Amino acid sequence: MIHFADEALIEVRSGKGGNGCIAFRREKYVPNGGPNGGDGGRGGDVIFCVKKNLRTLSHLRHKQVFKAKNGSDGEGSNRYGRDGEDVYVPVPPGTTIRDAETGELICEFTTESENETFKYLTGGKGGWGNTHFKSSTNQAPKYAHEGKPGETKMLRVELSIMADVGLVGLPNAGKSSLLDYFTNARPKIAPYPFTTKIPNLGVLHVNDERDIIIADIPGIIEGASEGAGLGIRFLKHIARTSCLIFVIDVSDENYLEAFDTLLQELKTFSEPLAQKQRIILCNKIDIEGALDRAEEIKAKLQEKNPDEKVLFMSVYERKGLKNVEQAIISLVDSMENKDRFENLSGETALNRAGKTKISDFLKDKANCTTDTDQYPGSEL
Repeated sequence: MIHFADEALIEVRSGKGGNGCIAFRREKYVPNGGPNGGDGGRGGDVIFCVKKNLRTLSHLRHKQVFKAKNGSDGEGSNRYGRDGEDVYVPVPPGTTIRDAETGELICEFTTESENETFKYLTGGKGGWGNTHFKSSTNQAPKYAHEGKPGETKMLRVELSIMADVGLVGLPNAGKSSLLDYFTNARPKIAPYPFTTKIPNLGVLHVNDERDIIIADIPGIIEGASEGAGLGIRFLKHIARTSCLIFVIDVSDENYLEAFDTLLQELKTFSEPLAQKQRIILCNKIDIEGALDRAEEIKAKLQEKNPDEKVLFMSVYERKGLKNVEQAIISLVDSMENKDRFENLSGETALNRAGKTKISDFLKDKANCTTDTDQYPGSEL
């Protein structure tokens, strides 16, 4: 848990511009050579850039101050000062940058494009040398401009993991086992609650050209919105997912209230999050009497909503997992088609107004694992 960080407070500083130079040309046989002081160099910028290989903000915990280089001063013989080097702040996809004092949103990286950058602070301009101030009435100016100062800002950097599907469930419901089965992630699995203490990412390989990224967060318990258990700190990591998968442990004595408890905690955190398209999975049907409980859950939920998708499975005995996989793929496909239609509609409307809208949602194979590699299904 020490190596996972989803928030960081950093200080960024752009470079100061170099001072202009006061100098005069002095050469043998060249009387009254005139002013030839060069300009100062421009200060370096502060630039944020996306790095797909980063999955947390732990690197910003170790280095909290990012300073661009100052521009060099100008010199005689009309020599300009060197521009200061820019400083690049690498962040993972899904990063949000806010002003630490006001909370104002500055930038949000919602794609996984390696080329995405954002210049936040511009370095100070270099000062003019005295060569700029010569005139017929002032042939020997003895003044130059100082370089403009850089800027300093305190920023709060927050990470929301970007995934297609988010797993939601009470502690020990079997989310980690499901992630272990479907993806290349290897989360910690054990027969006790809260074995998952940090979010995990895994990639479900559909075919050679298609992958689905699944995010697993620590278990939610009743009262999480008020700080119980691990609280709701990690719910933001599934806020950007297209859809949700609720995993219910039918062997638990509170199996009938599990879904309502989870949904209520999601609503407390974010109403739009609770309204996302979903699949409900009844896990651990291999246990005696659990299948009847699963049927009872399905009947209760579909009585309220006949379109509710409820599936039965056992990760431990590998039952029903093919149907679950197909349901996940179908759900993600339907959400992507919906988003594509909305984007095309938006582009059409904007183009009529003489504007263009560019959407770049590139996906890369993600893999975020923990150090513990246990046998799948051992928590069942």
